[in-house]
Amino acid sequence: MNSNIEQIIILLVVAYLLGSIPSGVWIGKVFFHVDIRRHGSGNIGTTNTYRVLGPIAGSIVMALDISKGALATLLPTFFHITTISPLVFGLMAILGHTFSIFDKFKGGKAVATSAGMLLAYKPVLFFVAAGIWILVILLTSMVSLASMIGFTLITIVIFFTHDVFLSILAAILTVFIFYRHRSNISRIRNGTESMVPFGLGNMIRNKKKSN
Repeated sequence: MNSNIEQIIILLVVAYLLGSIPSGVWIGKVFFHVDIRRHGSGNIGTTNTYRVLGPIAGSIVMALDISKGALATLLPTFFHITTISPLVFGLMAILGHTFSIFDKFKGGKAVATSAGMLLAYKPVLFFVAAGIWILVILLTSMVSLASMIGFTLITIVIFFTHDVFLSILAAILTVFIFYRHRSNISRIRNGTESMVPFGLGNMIRNKKKSN
């Protein structure tokens, strides 16, 4: 087998393993002696970590999950591989995060890891997406809704960059994100979705409760 092909295969496996690291689970067990899979929504990502372990742990998990996607996407750059798109390595990290070998092939919803892939591949688009995400959270107080709206809008923006592969991948990931958030969508419709303790949405909900 060609040595370059062997290297690519090895790095794709490394990218998957990077993505598979269950940051929320490990941080919960090591520092808090809590398995976040048994609390809140049971998800291992940023939102449930924030809900169960607090904002510091949630922020750390978000940073780690973003880093997983970014590092995986940068692997071909580190090893001077130009025959395959770095997005393929980012996608492997996303698959690892969603179907983690360290968590019985279960995992998170892939929002932060996908953002990390975008950070490494198109930093400007990452900051646009982050701005949209933050704005929607401030308006709605819902991380899930911010993730879905953020993915949708940044995908529309990506279409105008004329990067065909990125556009196709973004569209697929947006559909996937909506699928992974189907229980959140149901709770949003019922008015029972969890909110962060800040933002306009939280203020409105608290005001309704007090009336």
